[in-house]
Amino acid sequence: MVRKMGVYAVLGYILYGLFFYWYLFYFANTNLPFEYEGSKADPSTFLNGRELMLSEEYSKIRNLLFFLSTPFEWLFYFLILLFGFSKAFKNWAENSSKYKLLQTAIYLIWLSFFAYLATFPLSYISFSLSKTYNISTQSFASWMKDELIDFWLNYGTWLIIVPVLYWLMKKSQKRWWLYGWLLSIPFTLFMMFLQPVVIDPLYHDFYPLKNKELEIKILTLADKAEIPAQHVFEVNMSDETNALNAYVTGIGSNARIVLWDTTLNKLTDSQILFIMAHEMCHYVEKHIYFGIAGYLLISLLGLYLTYRIMNWVAKRWGNELKISDTRDIRSLPLFFMVLSMLLFAASPITNFTSRYQETRADKYAIEMTKNPEAAITSFQELTRSGLSQVNPPLLVKVFRYTHPSMLDRISMLEDYEIKHRKK
Repeated sequence: MVRKMGVYAVLGYILYGLFFYWYLFYFANTNLPFEYEGSKADPSTFLNGRELMLSEEYSKIRNLLFFLSTPFEWLFYFLILLFGFSKAFKNWAENSSKYKLLQTAIYLIWLSFFAYLATFPLSYISFSLSKTYNISTQSFASWMKDELIDFWLNYGTWLIIVPVLYWLMKKSQKRWWLYGWLLSIPFTLFMMFLQPVVIDPLYHDFYPLKNKELEIKILTLADKAEIPAQHVFEVNMSDETNALNAYVTGIGSNARIVLWDTTLNKLTDSQILFIMAHEMCHYVEKHIYFGIAGYLLISLLGLYLTYRIMNWVAKRWGNELKISDTRDIRSLPLFFMVLSMLLFAASPITNFTSRYQETRADKYAIEMTKNPEAAITSFQELTRSGLSQVNPPLLVKVFRYTHPSMLDRISMLEDYEIKHRKK
């Protein structure tokens, strides 16, 4: 039975991968609708033939890697349970120490290490792909450094969460999900508060914007939006990527607007001001706080469903998966697998909400700057630097895109430009 379940799981993953390969490379139509041909959203008007070809190639492969990566984690955790590795990790931990907390730490390091090894090939392929298409300029040593930081940050975070979670399971078998969620609220807020000043600097160097003339323009724009901003931060990304970006991060007194230096190097001041106005909308309309509230609501439902699904799976296939009790640390791979599945299933909803907020920010920015040409050309340059598809396939947009497609964004701005010109 165990062997059959393993074979079926692997075959299911292969069939899933073949479906998305067929969908992305043969079925999905990314051609521009005829009504947009020749418009400013038409990539043939601002990309040359080679760039058009590379953007299609790069996007298809990158999208395939996305759809392969997350279900591969599910397969890994399933096989870890099915073939008794989780039980072995627990035995190794118990033989290594008599202290419960240390046993959990040892179990978690084994699970984390094997998970990292299993997912490393796909991560490396993604890194190599971005290098091949000249998106990434990062050296292998620098990339490995970031990978190791990711590993230890994730391990440290779960080392805080897992002992508390399983202690709650033992104390309250039927309500642990609720108590765990209540504890996650201050923990989530604390981590978001720390993100800009503790976590992000582990990866990159942040400093106040060097271009003081541009900073004055941005702060004047912020004052117009009634934002109490004192500094705009730039981050050194040119050693790692040719892509462009700007974002809002943190909460409370640690909230900040950040510009990549690649954005500063490739865009004009008017283009940057449009991007800054876009980011300011997230602050003005409190999108970060709405995002936190939405995340907490989804996590409450997710933890409850995880509790129900884990109990059902343990009751139905406990013997095959070597799980005698969900309160045993051996069930942790099942917890990770179910949680990952639920997050993936919820991504269409969270992405839709994010796209709505980003559309709001685009509209806010164009109303503030009144410069549609700068806005349109900034999105065209973002498309070129990231080799993005202007009109991605539906499933890619639904499961991947937290921002509207460039077709949607540029065509909206072009409509604004036409209406404004008529006035």
